[in-house]
Amino acid sequence: MGKVEYKNSHKLKTEEFSYNLPAKLIAQEPLTPRDSSRLLVLNRRDGNIENSAFSLLPDYLAAGDLLILNNTKVYPARLQGYRKKSGGKVELLLLRRLKGETWETLCSPGKKALPGEILTFGDGLLEAEILAKTAAGGRIVLFHAEEPLKVLLPHIGQVPLPPYIKKKLEDAERYQTVYAAQEGSAAAPTAGFHFTPAIFEKLQAKGVSWAFLTLHIGLGTFRPVKEKYIQQHLMHSEHYALSPATAQKINRTRENGKKIVAVGTTSCRVLETCSNAEGRVQAGCGETALFIYPGYSFKAVDALLTNFHLPRSTLLMLVCAFAGRENTLRAYRAAVEQSYRFYSFGDAMLII
Repeated sequence: MGKVEYKNSHKLKTEEFSYNLPAKLIAQEPLTPRDSSRLLVLNRRDGNIENSAFSLLPDYLAAGDLLILNNTKVYPARLQGYRKKSGGKVELLLLRRLKGETWETLCSPGKKALPGEILTFGDGLLEAEILAKTAAGGRIVLFHAEEPLKVLLPHIGQVPLPPYIKKKLEDAERYQTVYAAQEGSAAAPTAGFHFTPAIFEKLQAKGVSWAFLTLHIGLGTFRPVKEKYIQQHLMHSEHYALSPATAQKINRTRENGKKIVAVGTTSCRVLETCSNAEGRVQAGCGETALFIYPGYSFKAVDALLTNFHLPRSTLLMLVCAFAGRENTLRAYRAAVEQSYRFYSFGDAMLII
């Protein structure tokens, strides 16, 4: 889809989607237990803000409502090695597999990473030949090894944490949701971090159900928009899959007049990608480059559970589209004033 404009959207400046955040509020590690995080509840119609706890999430939902969660799983996409010729250190971040053992990657440092160069990882177990540069500044590489890359990655790769997390993560499973199942993401669907078996039990007791879809998240999702106007931003593409069983649950819920609650911006994007004007979704899989920002008309999502996002990010723009820019930024200012924890390992926000 790439660059797009919506009928009711004037030229929106990227700087309009910024806010001040003290560095001390960027969560450096996850809470234990997962569901002990705080929950800011924003009513998008009247702008009312309520401070709550994630453990009380079922209290804000009704019997018959349906949660949609992204069951993607983060793979160990970070490779640290050396340039074969010079011995200089190098790092590759795997973004997505193109074909066979050919991948789109980010390479650091990148200046000397030219086509034709060979990189080596895991004490020589794996080599990567740089084939080309990408328009976004990444590298297309072809891996060579005696074993398939997917066999080697768990042994020589690392889970790629966002750059704003400086503290080492002791347990790599904490950068996965408890329901992660479909491996393929370079980053986690962080809104799902707060869920525990106990929360699911509470939801079930309330009569709230849930279903899964898959969106494999690329690192482009966290990149700040650099263009002056957000309509000029070229949205990255990500692979999704929505099963017939999940589509049927969604459509039945809507027919019954109950709410569809997207858990995370990733679930939201898939639901909106797969829906028609009446909010009815169709099963399928493919690539979505849907860029949601103010002016967009939501069709399939009635409520959104999400974390607090980076300034100038497409994620924050999606939240502003759903709740209203002024409502959203006012809620963010309130969260800062009350020392909520921000970003991947931070607290949650429910927009109803």
